[in-house]
Amino acid sequence: MLRSLYSGISGMKNFQTKLDIVANNVANVNTHGYKKSRITFKDMVSQTIASSGGPTNNSGSTNSKQVGLGSSLSSIDKVMSVGASQNTDQPYDFYINGDGFFRIEKQGEILYTRTGNFGRDSEGSLVTPDGNYLLGMDGQKITIPDGISSVSVGSDGTISVVENNVSRNVGQVSLASFSNASGLDKVGDNLYRQTLSSGAPSNAIVPGEQGTGVIQTGRLEMSNVDLTDEFTEMIIAQRGFQSNAKTITTSDEILQELVNLKR
Repeated sequence: MLRSLYSGISGMKNFQTKLDIVANNVANVNTHGYKKSRITFKDMVSQTIASSGGPTNNSGSTNSKQVGLGSSLSSIDKVMSVGASQNTDQPYDFYINGDGFFRIEKQGEILYTRTGNFGRDSEGSLVTPDGNYLLGMDGQKITIPDGISSVSVGSDGTISVVENNVSRNVGQVSLASFSNASGLDKVGDNLYRQTLSSGAPSNAIVPGEQGTGVIQTGRLEMSNVDLTDEFTEMIIAQRGFQSNAKTITTSDEILQELVNLKR
């Protein structure tokens, strides 16, 4: 069979995967804290028809003759650039202006997120919309008492309340950082889990220290998806898919001509 058939099939599969990545980015263009993904390809092993040769007394060196056998998936990377902030004026909306992740406890497991839309549960603890606890510097949940007259959050994550005309601190938001944040695994609900690739986190960091960003309240991080880039990549994926499909139909026409030679 013609090698071009299999090369075209590998290209179509890869561009279909690329379109899947682009579609997911576009679907999450308005997801707070979402980090877009990108895909890269690599060529597959080439068939060597003739090996290279060194120079002789009568001739120079010759290059090898190789025919490529298609492409394969190289990587699907997370682009962890910081998204723009959106003003919400909600006291428990936190924006990390820089690097770092909020530490979240979900069913006893510590996970990480860039999405800072928190609220109070029935006990006054700060939780995500799914009811997972936001952890403070001591690794415990942060509780906002009832009956307070005001609440404020400093750039270092310190949460202060005014109760009976007396101001006091009730907790401090902690952050985590990773040497390779792109190596984190997405687990849904805007949460990430550490992996061998991401490395162990530096936990319980005061916001603004050890290279992390400061906390801004009344703001949320927007998705870092750029629709202009995504539509461009969508066109590339579509044309690439069509071009590879054309190589298959052309190869099929050649095979048809070979079959017709017998007639």
